[in-house]
Amino acid sequence: MNRRNFIASSLAAGTVLGSGSLLAQAARQPAPKFKLKYAPHPGTFKEHGGENPVDQIKFIADQGFTAMEDNQMGKRPIELQEKMARAMSDLGLTMGVFVVTADFKNVTFASPAPEAREAILKDIRAGLEVARRVNAKWMTVVPGCFDLKLPWEYQTSNVIDNFRRCAELCEPAGVTMVMEPLNTHTNHPGVFLQDVAQAHAICRAVRSPSCKILYDLYHQQIQRGNLIPNIDLAWNETAYFQAGDNPGRKEPGTGEVNYRRVFEHLHRKGFNGVIGMEHGNSRPGKEGELAVIQAYRAADDF
Repeated sequence: MNRRNFIASSLAAGTVLGSGSLLAQAARQPAPKFKLKYAPHPGTFKEHGGENPVDQIKFIADQGFTAMEDNQMGKRPIELQEKMARAMSDLGLTMGVFVVTADFKNVTFASPAPEAREAILKDIRAGLEVARRVNAKWMTVVPGCFDLKLPWEYQTSNVIDNFRRCAELCEPAGVTMVMEPLNTHTNHPGVFLQDVAQAHAICRAVRSPSCKILYDLYHQQIQRGNLIPNIDLAWNETAYFQAGDNPGRKEPGTGEVNYRRVFEHLHRKGFNGVIGMEHGNSRPGKEGELAVIQAYRAADDF
């Protein structure tokens, strides 16, 4: 029985994992690389990798993952950023997104106020320093909330203008802002950017290689559905994907999305970017972490 089947059969049989179990030992051995660049977060495998993010990076690489993302990278001490960047470089991992600017309570990009724009640009300038330090090519932008007092069309114009100013900073650095549409039904009522089609129109208006879409499959399954056709419609303005099953926002196979078909579609289209694993684990402990790995092995088996 090969290693992958051993893990799968043990999990299916309800094996209780201990630090000295054969299954835990098997999980620590280098594994075949995945077809796509699925990117765990620090904390996804902390039971196996330990509390130190650098040690977690080593575990991630050993499991066959070739990327990592860290929404909180910009908030980490510079010394730790540099250590994590060296570890990723040494192990051949691609750094995915970190959040450069996001506001879930206030009007930011949709505002015409000069002070709002300057605050945004300040975040972008700081984020570009982080991107340089950790070799990141993408930064997540959540363009704030909508304004109940301002017509939607004017707000859209403001968002476009603010993204254009940000793109002027990002283009020379070779860094891409990826704007993330979020669902308003379950998680984020009140945000301005709610739909991939809306993000596509904004990217077309900004007209910059540094302004693209982060297609979060969890959010869009809730907000719009019809995932694969909408992937195709937004393809030319999409630079990054994130995964998470619905309902629950846990690993593939715990909800209603057929991630094996979605990932196969991305692979057939030649997507060579990063797919962030922006979700929780459905089960606790080491058993739950190995279940996440097996879920991606199953979804990547096409």
